[in-house]
Amino acid sequence: MSENKLVDLSIEFAVSIVNLTDNIKSPKSSYMINQLARAGTSIGANINEAQYAHSKADFVAKLEIALKECSETSYWLKLMYMTGRINENQYRENERLCGTIRRILIASCKTVKENNHS
Repeated sequence: MSENKLVDLSIEFAVSIVNLTDNIKSPKSSYMINQLARAGTSIGANINEAQYAHSKADFVAKLEIALKECSETSYWLKLMYMTGRINENQYRENERLCGTIRRILIASCKTVKENNHS
């Protein structure tokens, strides 16, 4: 594991989402599968981009995009669960990890914004 827990968690989550979406066997659900895959993997992409931000404002902007993607991912996970495309364990485990990332993102944005005003 690297020094950055958020980066590591986002990669772990992206791998989980890729594995989850690759194993869904509902052909009529391709639009939901694609949305879940895109949102779930975008979280980590934005977190990685934030590591090379040009400024604190750019850093926060990237983390806030990742936060929005977390929210969207939760929506698609819940919809996939409620329509029977994924089981309860798949839903709960992925939602748990997404929630952990969401909480770290919120705390990180808050910390940077507070330190910026000091």
